[in-house]
Amino acid sequence: MGQAVKVLQLFKTLHRTRQQVFKNDTRALEARIKINEEFKSNKSETSPKKIEELIKIGSDVELLLRTSVIQGIHTDHNTLKLVPRKDLLVENVPYCDKPTQKQ
Repeated sequence: MGQAVKVLQLFKTLHRTRQQVFKNDTRALEARIKINEEFKSNKSETSPKKIEELIKIGSDVELLLRTSVIQGIHTDHNTLKLVPRKDLLVENVPYCDKPTQKQ
């Protein structure tokens, strides 16, 4: 796959992730501006090595947003209500001091 295609896919993926992670948060949705600025500032990059490096950074940012960011809503002065997305909720596995023996 060509680098131009990878860059375009990353751009689209970052924007989709931004829309999911910051859903209904108009202030945070302005991350769109930062994403666009970063891509524009590196638009004239020609070094394949540098482009791959930038793609890696962008992919890492997308993964971090998708897997680690949870929205919080101020309900009053000292209280935040956390709103995790369904894809972040995983089955809780209880801790066990003694590992089970395989038979």
